[in-house]
Amino acid sequence: MFNKKITIISLIISSLIIFFGGCTKHYEVRDIESGQIYYTRDVDYKHGGAVQFRDDRTDRKTVLQSSEVKRIDKDKYDVHVYPGCD
Repeated sequence: MFNKKITIISLIISSLIIFFGGCTKHYEVRDIESGQIYYTRDVDYKHGGAVQFRDDRTDRKTVLQSSEVKRIDKDKYDVHVYPGCD
């Protein structure tokens, strides 16, 4: 009975880790005017077409009026946000 409870609890915890770990989205945001590229995990679309986000390389809040937002995989995000951490 004790082993069954441990097994069930382990499965629940593992499922939650996989579910919440897989829900993180990664974005590459390019400023169309300057060509500057930013990396973030959250983009807030504002009225009038602007986007607001926190640049994860500098930890600065950024607002762009003219941008291109692309969803990217975690590996590409990590390479640009954490360079040298292979």
